[in-house]
Amino acid sequence: MQTKYIFVTGGVLSSLGKGITAASIGTLLKASNLKVGILKLDPYINVDPGTMSPLEHGEVFVTKDGAETDLDLGHYERFLDTSLTKKNNFTTGQVYLSVINKERQGEYLGKTIQVVPHIVNEIKERIYKAGEGKEILIVELGGTVGDIEGLPFLETIRQIKHELGSKNVMNIHVTLLPYIKAAGEVKTKPTQHSVGELRRIGITPSMIILRSEQPVSKEIKEKVARSCDIDVESVIEATDAVTIYRVPLNFLRQDILAPIAKQLELGELKPDVAKWSELVNRIIEPSNKVKIAFVGKYLDLKESYKSLTEALIHAGANLDARVDIEWVDSEDIEEDGATKYLEGVSGVLVAGGFGHRGVEGKIEAIKYARENKIPYLGICLGMQLAIIEFARNVLGIKDATSVEFDEDTKEPIIYLIDSFIDASGEHQVRTTTSPLGGTMRLGEYKCEVKEGSNLYKAYDNPIIYERHRHRYEANPAYREALESAGLEVTGESNSLIEAVEVKDHPWFVGVQFHPEFTSRLQNPNKIILGFVKASIDAKA
Repeated sequence: MQTKYIFVTGGVLSSLGKGITAASIGTLLKASNLKVGILKLDPYINVDPGTMSPLEHGEVFVTKDGAETDLDLGHYERFLDTSLTKKNNFTTGQVYLSVINKERQGEYLGKTIQVVPHIVNEIKERIYKAGEGKEILIVELGGTVGDIEGLPFLETIRQIKHELGSKNVMNIHVTLLPYIKAAGEVKTKPTQHSVGELRRIGITPSMIILRSEQPVSKEIKEKVARSCDIDVESVIEATDAVTIYRVPLNFLRQDILAPIAKQLELGELKPDVAKWSELVNRIIEPSNKVKIAFVGKYLDLKESYKSLTEALIHAGANLDARVDIEWVDSEDIEEDGATKYLEGVSGVLVAGGFGHRGVEGKIEAIKYARENKIPYLGICLGMQLAIIEFARNVLGIKDATSVEFDEDTKEPIIYLIDSFIDASGEHQVRTTTSPLGGTMRLGEYKCEVKEGSNLYKAYDNPIIYERHRHRYEANPAYREALESAGLEVTGESNSLIEAVEVKDHPWFVGVQFHPEFTSRLQNPNKIILGFVKASIDAKA
């Protein structure tokens, strides 16, 4: 089977929505019963985004095999309802690291190492590997055409078109159609220049996606088609949507699959999007609504919590309710107290994070939810802080804390274990001085669930698999004291504490894993669904 490739590039500026475009096209092709794969190429030189600040890069998404990747992989999984791996995302840093290692090992037989052919061939090899076993591989190139970092990737795309032919390779270009308010019209010149730059490199797009704030007229589409030398049917508008999950339906309405099927010789495609349409309608016009306080500290860039906010949308859509997120900065709680910000909400969510800043505010929010019987979900650090809060305010251990915040604490409720088995079965050792990027528990782990717990009721299964991204663990030395006082351990992974619940509470759950990484629009994560349902019930 010859894999066919669709390359998605972007022009004029970043953040145009190439990831949503790629995911939407993939969704429609998968709904047409095709075996679809998807790949993100990141031109930055970091090996991965794992050590980059959320304020710099947004959320770090974690795959089931423990790869720290670009947040677009989260969009891919959520749209295509699939689980991806480390082969579905790679960076310039990984490519150069691999080539340099091969050179050091003598694999190039003394040749001078150059961008062409050695770097390009490494990129090409990785693209072909990601396409194995798929009928179609959609490949998104990060950044903007013209960026110096992206040139080796564009050269690779150009070569693949020559190697496989136009029946097996299609180039789609996403570009900006700006509205100039003073002139009262949209301008096509940025698109023309962007396509011109792409053609100068040797790539001619077969389809153009126009990102616009308002509907695009037939005349503008015809003008773009003429100036960029493509069929007018292949000029697709991508206007701002009420929800990103509406984009596949907007594309389908413009018959986007017809030119794709024609070029790649796929025959007539008839995607089944009935369930998708129903869920989108529930997002746009739900029958119910619920207010949930989202307590965090990266609120200046909400992309830092992208998977989690999307998971709340998934849960809401499946429960026919809109989740209204009340963003609460934990440092504001430290200043003004929890009541000011949490009074009137139906649920409290404390998300993950790193470092000491804002921690005391999160603990105050947890105490408020516990004492006022408000449904609570703590994720990763949110679980750890729930244990610390319980230890301080119920057990009376006033110095209870995490070694992440105080290495010399005498009450290490949360501690750093010396060694563990990672998701691939390898033995890992970590200390407080270990490099941050290589010492976290990453990827999917098995969790044994206690019967009768909220966790069990949510998953309806004694064994679950969820993804992790953290360094510190709950200290089992305090387990007996915590459980005897009413904080029950309801999830375990190889004797590590994975979940806790407060007994005399309507719904109070903390989980060490990140359930948001496995949530999809059509298959919401079970514990997040349970939390939103409990919040709706509490509101009623």
